Amino acid sequence: MGHHPPRCYWYCKNKRRPKSCFCRGVPDAKAVRMCANKYMVKSCGKDGFCIQMRFHPFHVILINKMLSCAGADRLQTGVWGAFGKPQGTVARVHIGQVIMSTSTKVQNKEHMIETLCRAKFKFLGCQKFHISKKWGFTKFNVNEFEDMMAEK
Repeated sequence: MGHHPPRCYWYCKNKRRPKSCFCRGVPDAKAVRMCANKYMVKSCGKDGFCIQMRFHPFHVILINKMLSCAGADRLQTGVWGAFGKPQGTVARVHIGQVIMSTSTKVQNKEHMIETLCRAKFKFLGCQKFHISKKWGFTKFNVNEFEDMMAEK
């Protein structure tokens, strides 16, 4: 999907919600990436790891600012129909969806676990991490991959 400016998305696919429904934790996944990256660079060096963010903020939220009443001291936010201006983008993440994938060497395993513990506090809710038996981001197990490399 191409990156278009938010004004191109006037029609949302699912139910529209005001901004207050989405902003429950850190409003940007960039904070998680920066926290994890900073700790890993400090502990393992900049070439000792790989981090992938597995979701992207493609959903555009709308805000319809309305001034009403004589005082007009408060702003109302609401979206009716297709009215409203793009306020920002959010990522829709489902329960059980993978948020972040990381890869590192075996000797840096403890640093990676500490990194993921620090990063999961930036999100709201319960996150858990899973240590895979795969070789990096490939589909091969560690034993299979070592056997294939020994054959060559």
